[in-house]
Parts: sequence; structure tokens; C-alpha cells
Amino acid sequence: MKLFKSYTYTWWQIGIFKIALLAIGAIVGAYWSGFFLANLFIFILVAVIASLYLVWISFK
Repeated sequence: MKLFKSYTYTWWQIGIFKIALLAIGAIVGAYWSGFFLANLFIFILVAVIASLYLVWISFK
């Protein structure tokens, strides 16, 4: 069994994947809202650093 192999998806398959991730994120956010609010600064910091890194790599 080859666990890490290359995949090719169509644009609509990626759309379905993003909708699934959005739904999972909404469920987790609703269920664990107290945890996320208590650590909101850490999550914002991680999101900003990851976003800046991706922008830098994209425009490099």
C-alpha cells in the first residue's frame, strides 16, 4: 500500500473538499467554542503567520 502518492483532482472535486472542510470547521467551532475563545490570540497569530508565509512563497 502506497500511502503518499500523487493525486489529480478536478475543480469541482476540490470544491466538494472545501465544502466538507468548511462544514467540519463549523461543527468543531460550534462544539468547542469556549476553547477557541480562550485561545483566540494564538489561533489568530498562527493564521497570520501561515498566511504571510504562503503569500511570500506565492509571490517569490
